[in-house]
Amino acid sequence: MIRFFKSLYLTNRTYYVLGAIILLFFISYWIVALYPFIWLLCIGIFIIFAIDFAALYGLKDGIKGSRELADKFSNGDYNEVQIRLENRYRFRIRTEIIDEIPYQFQKRDFNKTLTVDAASQTQFTYQLKPLARGEYKFGFLNVYISSRIALIKRRYRFEKEYLVKVYPSFIQMKKYDILALDTRSYILGVRKTRRIGHTMDFEQIKEYVTGDDVRSINWKATAKRGSLMINQFQDEKSQPVYSIIDASRVMKMPFNGLSLLDYAINSSLSFSNIAIRKQDKAGLLVFSNTVSSFLPPMGKRSYINVISETLYNNKTAFLDADYGTLYAHVKQKITQRSLLLLYTNFEHFSALERQLPYLRTLAKKHMLVVIFFKNTELDSLINLPGTSIPEIYQQTIALQFAQEKKRMVKELQKYGIQTILTTPQQLTTDTINKYLEIKARGIL
Repeated sequence: MIRFFKSLYLTNRTYYVLGAIILLFFISYWIVALYPFIWLLCIGIFIIFAIDFAALYGLKDGIKGSRELADKFSNGDYNEVQIRLENRYRFRIRTEIIDEIPYQFQKRDFNKTLTVDAASQTQFTYQLKPLARGEYKFGFLNVYISSRIALIKRRYRFEKEYLVKVYPSFIQMKKYDILALDTRSYILGVRKTRRIGHTMDFEQIKEYVTGDDVRSINWKATAKRGSLMINQFQDEKSQPVYSIIDASRVMKMPFNGLSLLDYAINSSLSFSNIAIRKQDKAGLLVFSNTVSSFLPPMGKRSYINVISETLYNNKTAFLDADYGTLYAHVKQKITQRSLLLLYTNFEHFSALERQLPYLRTLAKKHMLVVIFFKNTELDSLINLPGTSIPEIYQQTIALQFAQEKKRMVKELQKYGIQTILTTPQQLTTDTINKYLEIKARGIL
């Protein structure tokens, strides 16, 4: 019985009708002749109400609804949720759909109204964009139906609580996965760079043809064959590359709702996939005050799932970064010369100076690329017209911060450390560009 009453709702039309009847009874105090007609009107409305009730509750399962969505969502991307409805009544119904969306989206106004013909089906899709990794719990799918009379509504509830995990952006990873196989990758800024010098992997000796690099001539083979022969090299493969993610408090800074840490995690997943596609070995290291996660490099395609799971499960208290611990761990665990992509952020030159000795030591043994972020919020301040003293003051401070970022780049490059100063939305593209450049130049 309680379940029945919870499913029964009166519409606004019912309250309007009841209000009109009360008003007529009030008027009948002065116009007595209206009194019996008002009672006849009440009886008629009651009959209509009964007909509407019988129509909606005549079938036990008059409508069927379902919610279709993936087992996991991609962080920072739009993920589709599909709602399907099947009308089993013999008349057209009006539906009002309220889906209980996870609280993390802070979306409390979801309301979709549809009209479904008799004995037919319909569907619609909406999108959700999560901004943090973790578990998201969907509630019930509530469907309120009414007939053309629309004096009452009946509520149906479908799809009990459903848990969805939000992983690092695998949608972005798949996008760059396609670009890795497409020579037109320059469309999104991913470019190839002309090779300088040779790699270390020898492939074969072949006859010289016009256009070959004369520095590759094999003089011993030339003397034996009596014609010019050259050594042919191929891209060096199976080189270890590591994504090192600073998970300290400096990476808590938000940009378009997503933290810099999540941008770095999404980028490292895409980059690791590209590296494996290029037949290198991808590894992972996440640190703050301690090293929280470490994965040795591997080149198997299935290893990207291990990296994704590790990034998903990595939690941080956003403490200060300990670069001394990072250096000690790298020295102990990474013995072969490797490409280290360090995702971090420095807002002040003094912050870089404190960590520079560790970075210089790492760069002596490995190819180190330091990736940090432009503060795009400063652009609006820099472009101010500067018509008042406060605006001029803010503009000056913003310019000072912007110049410090450029100064950091020059300071790192002075010690042979590769750098990427980028915006969060261009992070993945610029990182892959740098990787392709290093591979093309053969400097690893």
